[in-house]
Amino acid sequence: MSPEHPLSASPAWQALAPLRSRALELLLARRFADDPDRARRYTATGAGLTLDFSKQAIDGPTLAGLLAMARERGVEALRDAMLAGQRVNPTEGRAVLHVALRAPLDAQIAVDGVAVMPDVLAVRERMLAFAEAVRRGDWRGHGGEPIRDVVNIGIGGSDLGPRMACEALAAGAGAGPCIHFVSNVDGHALASVLARLKPQTTLFVIASKTFTTLETMRNATSARAWLLAGGLPEGAVARHFVAVSTNAAAVSAFGIDTAHMFGFWDWVGGRFSMWSAVGLSIALAIGAEGFRALLDGAHQMDRHFAEAPLEANLPVLLALVGLWNRDFLGYPSLCIAPYAEPLARLPAYLQQLEMESNGKSVGLDGHPVPVPTCPVIWGEPGTNGQHAFFQLLHQGTDVVPVDFILPLRPSHGLPDHHRLLVANCIAQSKALMVGRSAEAVRAELSGAGLPAAEIERLVPHRTFAGNRPSSTILLPDLSPRALGALVALYEHKVFVQGALWGINSFDQWGVELGKQLAGGIADELAGGPAGAHDASTAALIAQARSALDAS
Repeated sequence: MSPEHPLSASPAWQALAPLRSRALELLLARRFADDPDRARRYTATGAGLTLDFSKQAIDGPTLAGLLAMARERGVEALRDAMLAGQRVNPTEGRAVLHVALRAPLDAQIAVDGVAVMPDVLAVRERMLAFAEAVRRGDWRGHGGEPIRDVVNIGIGGSDLGPRMACEALAAGAGAGPCIHFVSNVDGHALASVLARLKPQTTLFVIASKTFTTLETMRNATSARAWLLAGGLPEGAVARHFVAVSTNAAAVSAFGIDTAHMFGFWDWVGGRFSMWSAVGLSIALAIGAEGFRALLDGAHQMDRHFAEAPLEANLPVLLALVGLWNRDFLGYPSLCIAPYAEPLARLPAYLQQLEMESNGKSVGLDGHPVPVPTCPVIWGEPGTNGQHAFFQLLHQGTDVVPVDFILPLRPSHGLPDHHRLLVANCIAQSKALMVGRSAEAVRAELSGAGLPAAEIERLVPHRTFAGNRPSSTILLPDLSPRALGALVALYEHKVFVQGALWGINSFDQWGVELGKQLAGGIADELAGGPAGAHDASTAALIAQARSALDAS
């Protein structure tokens, strides 16, 4: 770290650095023994959610130092600037106002003095009205049949958020079309979905702001060809395709009626866009009432983020714990473990939200950031993860902090299943913390009647140190409102960490080069002239072109 950098040179950072060794040395289990009030002291609530971070390597001086650093780094002022519609995305010259998408009717939000809520509400109501028409069967296909299947074609933020939400809320969706998602340009993805559908009863939602996204438009064009090959005329495209886009000319040229194009704004980043018309597939899945509840849950977290003091502010606390683990304790990844099968896509969604936002090595000042930024985000639902990678969490050489996410009430009628699920979640967080001592292993094996020599041989293999940190986030249930609050919690966590690191969480220039190179290579694979490449790339292109030409 450069001592001249404002972050690492700050008084709060300098005060925190000496606390690292104590955090690593003092066992978490001992902290609970020494402080009977620890669980209450390091638990906070907001927007219906509970965050228990008492199993993190945090104590009073550490938390005080982290909060002081948040104030030194201007987190509150930056938060207020974002919420006020200021251009906090300087590399693209944009405001960041996904909070406006879930704001109530009377909210006063403006960009450059222009109120945004009238347009937001107009698009929202038009989109929800369309979703309800499809769900009621009023919107029908070209031949008069109701829509039974909807295929959302998008990628990145136009896929991950809506897909995650639709899967998470499927149990309460009620009557409505089946929702399918296609994002990968790999033809297996589209072909496997289309094989199960009928053109006459299928609606495609093409989600691309520019209507030029390579993968999305390749899939959209193939879906259009499938529709026409199924016997529908050219004019049927307007009844079976709608667009979430801002490029009216391209949408119209595709054959979509622009009356069924739902737009959004340049202050809506892709990975923050599920609250906009990009969430049309969510509204088609759960209906207008459910979608409004999703927005309301997110808005309640927005209010909590804006109003709660930092000491009790869930996004701030989650961000500070994450920064402490990443920069002071040196933990390179974060495991997301939702104990809810419907949240199976949540880790993938959070991968984009966090790593595309804060996977940066250059600060807003144009200089390298002197500390590690975003950890690698990964995970899988419990209890599946327990029978896969939890072995590494307990006994691996790397310490991996875990976010356990647990809805307290299930969306099904199998209470015994949920009781066992909850027990596993709580047990795993405890096991990661306490581990298993050699003495406990000896006592267990001795009680099983093993001879002393065999016991001593097995003790090293069955002992693990514990002291592995985790946080637990409790949801009351897996309702639209609770899911909205959960997603907004992580959105604001990302913002806070970006503010602490002094990076722009709202651009993603690192993804552009690969897109640009792919276009040229695709032309070469189609028979175009060879470009200038290194030997490895040229050889790969030649081998791939040979295989494609022969197929």
